[in-house]
Amino acid sequence: MAKRIPKVRCPICQNPVASSAPDFPFCSERCRTIDLGKWASGQYVVSSPLRDTNQDFDPGPDSGNSDDE
Repeated sequence: MAKRIPKVRCPICQNPVASSAPDFPFCSERCRTIDLGKWASGQYVVSSPLRDTNQDFDPGPDSGNSDDE
């Protein structure tokens, strides 16, 4: 039985791309530049969960700021 090689497609134009291609995972420098432009213009974003910043800076009871000297 022959080993199956998964077919990777360029995320911009959907053309097949060999994993050994110099612009992998893109098919060309043009598609690589288009993708970079989308990141730079804010069309792509990586979201993260919102955190309450008050919890990060709460010194708590053992903060060492005691006036009992």
